[in-house]
Amino acid sequence: MRLINTGLAVILTLCGTQAVQANTFQKNGEIIVAQTQSGFQRWVKNFRSVALANGISARTYDRAFKGVKLNMRVVQLDRKQAEFSRQIWDYLDTATSPKRVKNGQAMLAKHKRTLNAIEKKYGVDKEVVLAVWGLESSYGKNMGDINIIEALATLAYDGRREKFGKQQLLEALRIIQSGDIAPNRMMGSWAGAMGHTQFIPTSYQASAQDFTGDGKRNIWDPNDPSDALASTANYLKKAGWTLNQPWGVEVKLPKGFYYGNASLEVKATPARWTELGVRTVQGKRIPNHGKGSVFLPAGSDGPAFIVFKNFKVIKRYNNANSYAMAVGHLADRIKGGGNFVKEWPRGPGALKLDEKLEVQELLNRAGYDLGEPDGIIGPKTIDAVSAIQISWGEQPKGKADQDFLNTLRKKVR
Repeated sequence: MRLINTGLAVILTLCGTQAVQANTFQKNGEIIVAQTQSGFQRWVKNFRSVALANGISARTYDRAFKGVKLNMRVVQLDRKQAEFSRQIWDYLDTATSPKRVKNGQAMLAKHKRTLNAIEKKYGVDKEVVLAVWGLESSYGKNMGDINIIEALATLAYDGRREKFGKQQLLEALRIIQSGDIAPNRMMGSWAGAMGHTQFIPTSYQASAQDFTGDGKRNIWDPNDPSDALASTANYLKKAGWTLNQPWGVEVKLPKGFYYGNASLEVKATPARWTELGVRTVQGKRIPNHGKGSVFLPAGSDGPAFIVFKNFKVIKRYNNANSYAMAVGHLADRIKGGGNFVKEWPRGPGALKLDEKLEVQELLNRAGYDLGEPDGIIGPKTIDAVSAIQISWGEQPKGKADQDFLNTLRKKVR
């Protein structure tokens, strides 16, 4: 789940685990009183009657809330203002990086038997299930470390997402009551997403599967992702997935193409797109996978695609075009497919993914410990860029572009 909130800055005043005075946050220049631990505990006590009235037993409620406190990290993350927006090519560079593809292929080999059985039962391509797993938790490495009851109760009490928090909290309590997971093992993200493929409680209740047959729908098991992967396949199946059909294909648009037709709202048969001069990048007719739309995620200067029904199905999991592209493209890469043919319009001096990886490798070689290159030019890489520019006697621009890479190649052997 990806949430962006603007215009908010949290100012926290805590003493140990208890707030000794009201926390505040600023909204449109106005200081507003936020929440306290004592107020949260009163809320928990009052919400108990609501839960019991909704079928939650007193024993389940008390077990689930044992030791639960107002989690100010959740409040901060919920109110956090996005610092920057990423271009589609930067997002895809990370989402479908060589490392993520390699790890996905390793997981395909490791869990091949299970994935084949899941594909057969649910009719969802195993590589797509793997791609969702890779994007949501890096194949189980980052499932979240926040107690889900604490996270959802904090969201419900804090008020900005009260309705969502209460609804998901009641479902989380029902999951505990069913015996699927113990409260202290129900861990996930600050926003309530859980397990290998990050289901929120309502999605869990609607789609989670006991694929192992042990009587529990355990999407958290660090050693066996079978239930989580089957649950994801079931979710996509219910959303309308069609087996062995692509999310989309890269295409070439003819000269004079009417760009008013480049919209997800405009659908036509492959035969009609072919009549209009659209071809695959190999110059062939558009394959018949049902009606599709011309999609230009970076405008007319970037790659063009015809996207089909499965693209929309992926968006049921996360309603973002970039996410649907990432899942689809990562799945294709895991299968052995290549990158898109047409280059992204990155702009003058911008680095491609392989060049970003080269920058990090050369900086590592120069003694700047960046770890394994991942192609993400984040703060640590930028700090290293500035540091090495200073060591060269240059003004530190802190920008990894073509000029910097060319200099780096000359100076670092």
